[in-house]
Amino acid sequence: MRLSLARKAARPACACEAAAEARPRRSVDLRGAALPLVAIALWWALSASHLVKSGLLVSPADVIRTAYEQIESGALARALSASLAREACGFAIGATAGFLLGGALGLSRIAARVVGPSFDTFKQISLFAWIPLISVWFGLGDAAKVVFLSLAALLPVAAHTCDGIHAVPRNYVELAQALRYSRLQLVRYVLLPAALPSIFTGLYLALIYSWLATLGAEYLLVAGSGIGNVLIDGSEQFRMDLVLFGIIVVGAIGWALNALARRVERTVLARLHITAQ
Repeated sequence: MRLSLARKAARPACACEAAAEARPRRSVDLRGAALPLVAIALWWALSASHLVKSGLLVSPADVIRTAYEQIESGALARALSASLAREACGFAIGATAGFLLGGALGLSRIAARVVGPSFDTFKQISLFAWIPLISVWFGLGDAAKVVFLSLAALLPVAAHTCDGIHAVPRNYVELAQALRYSRLQLVRYVLLPAALPSIFTGLYLALIYSWLATLGAEYLLVAGSGIGNVLIDGSEQFRMDLVLFGIIVVGAIGWALNALARRVERTVLARLHITAQ
């Protein structure tokens, strides 16, 4: 019976989703690359025509040359390793705290009444409003940046975990109660499996928000190295090739994190569904 409840919680919400999962995966659609390629071609043509005589417009060749220099010197590896280490640490701490907080708010009426109003108020405060307080308490080093990233990851995970638990169909809970499930069994076999899609949405958002917060922290808490500091150096030195190179790297890393999060979500949900069957 436990497997039956888990299977109900894990299977798609409608028949069309099940049919979509059963269909063989199509080849990769490359139409999304059309717009970036057109933009690069226009950029290349504009820079080659010398219509704009300004240091603000550099050619793609200059950006490629800068990329080679950054990679060859090891500067890119050092910057990325520092930023990604902060991202991983902040995401892990914030996601864990957010899951525990969201679980408490979703499972406990006392926690929802005591902590819920304060959490709802906390969500309304802009993340960057905490920077002055964090810088005073933790300084400008990595500790302050990790705290900032943890806050960025905590909010979406807590909110989506709580909402996912509250959205579990009532008949699932009633059936578990009729079968005399303990509180732990109810959470393990009914509530968590049914709330997993919402929890993964929170984790996905937390991963993206913490990456964006990484750049914000490196801009505002400038001590140390990181990809954000590469952008700052390029701006201060009036090197638009370095700035554009940094922007491209930031976008590529964000895209990779997005793809990784989606793949992990699909793998875990599919594995749970197969196990439940």
